[in-house]
Amino acid sequence: ATDAAVGAEAAAVGRAVAENTLTHRQCFIEIMNGCCNNYFKSFPPPNRWYVYSGSCASPFPPTVPSNALGSALFIKTPHTACGSVGVVTYDLLHDDDDQPSEKIAVMFSNPYDFNLFSNWYAVGIFDKSKQCDYDLYSEMYYGSSESFIRGQAGGEVLSHTGQRVSILATMSDANQPIVKVVLRERNINCL
Repeated sequence: ATDAAVGAEAAAVGRAVAENTLTHRQCFIEIMNGCCNNYFKSFPPPNRWYVYSGSCASPFPPTVPSNALGSALFIKTPHTACGSVGVVTYDLLHDDDDQPSEKIAVMFSNPYDFNLFSNWYAVGIFDKSKQCDYDLYSEMYYGSSESFIRGQAGGEVLSHTGQRVSILATMSDANQPIVKVVLRERNINCL
């Protein structure tokens, strides 16, 4: 057999293994708006989310009103050795003026290979001008700042406070993790 034929056979075997291996890397994110007087508004991609790896299979709703829940599903790209990794943002608006006051962000990382990487997540509250792009993802995954908090999945609840709101989050440590985020107005409980 020629080297080309052996290479083609090896590639065919590799494709067959990949097609039959159940990786099912995906990340489901729920955001509960527990604010009485604020709501979230997002804008169409690319400003709404940035996906470093994978894609958005089911997007968040354009707005999440007070005391409502929004959710989205991010999945890995089929037949690749990559997970589901990215960041999502929402502008925080006050009911009275319909103008952004702050921007909330949720970073998620559900890797393909748990031998090399772990599930990580971060939540933060940024200036309304912050762009949802690779730079924000990279900052929240690799960096440190007073604007956000990062943690490994399955650990303690993440908690971060901005000018108007506090944000709490958890992430399950699984192949198909769930990130649950709750936003509350400072010193007011509306739930």
